[in-house]
Amino acid sequence: MDRISRVAVAGGELVVHELGVPPPDVPEPVGEESAPIVLAVHGITANAMSWRPVERELRRRTGVWGVRFLAVDVRGRACSRSLGPPYGLLVDADDVLTVARAHPGAPLVVVGHSMGAYVAALAAAAEPGLVSRVVLVDGGLAFPTPPGLDLDDALAALLGPSLQRLGMRFADEDAYLQFWQSHPAMGPLLSGSTAEEVRAYLLHDLIPAEDGSGQLGSSCVREAIRSDGAGLLDDPETHAAVAVAAGRGVRLELLWAARGLMDEPQGIYDEARLAALGIPPPVRTTAVPDSNHFSILLHHRGVTAVVDALERAIELPERTGPW
Repeated sequence: MDRISRVAVAGGELVVHELGVPPPDVPEPVGEESAPIVLAVHGITANAMSWRPVERELRRRTGVWGVRFLAVDVRGRACSRSLGPPYGLLVDADDVLTVARAHPGAPLVVVGHSMGAYVAALAAAAEPGLVSRVVLVDGGLAFPTPPGLDLDDALAALLGPSLQRLGMRFADEDAYLQFWQSHPAMGPLLSGSTAEEVRAYLLHDLIPAEDGSGQLGSSCVREAIRSDGAGLLDDPETHAAVAVAAGRGVRLELLWAARGLMDEPQGIYDEARLAALGIPPPVRTTAVPDSNHFSILLHHRGVTAVVDALERAIELPERTGPW
């Protein structure tokens, strides 16, 4: 079961999905309200359901009441489509902090994938006393911006089909899944061990097209994608967030995929690139071999690595102590 809540933020309400809530006939133990919380932030054109495989594996390890897993639909996407403007990564980070403040007293770790990793780092840099433990999944560390960068061209080159679909229309759910089937990184996941969760994640993005055609389209608001993309590519505060957070005592771990967004051999990061970025020593980095930018979150191999990192960060009673 899932439980949906709406949190008041700037401009309206942000939708938060509490994933994997036990059914009513499962007794709630005393003190459940202080169980550790994972607050998960998705990628730039993704949605909260991208975290389902991670939530299920984490709950398998910790038990049904071992942890609370909150996944936001970032403003301008899925159930939070009607929220905004304002848009931008700093606004997204403030939204995350607002959700965190709504759950005082419980141990909290924020995990972000791709764009969500930058949002998590910004939130931690802003309020390290509230967000003191962060897991970054194939994102969060940015490279210097080339001079004369064209934002729209750069986003199109970076995101490829993920961005292209925003202007497309689909006859039905099957047509939408068929579109993703041809994606070199996502397609194989639609027939893998997490295929059911991957399908549910993709379909959570679909809404009736606003052109009155009777077809379906992506829920993502272009203005939100463009504003967030600007932060990813060319915002100094965003680019410095990991270093600032680490300098303020936040514990961070970066998991990076060996392969890229289109399953190309070169991923976003590698050992040489990470060395060139000069990552602060307190930041732990963990390679996830045989994974790409999507499978690190949606395939059992990547899911295992992400949940391992979450267990290190959450500090469940039996794991309390240093890294």
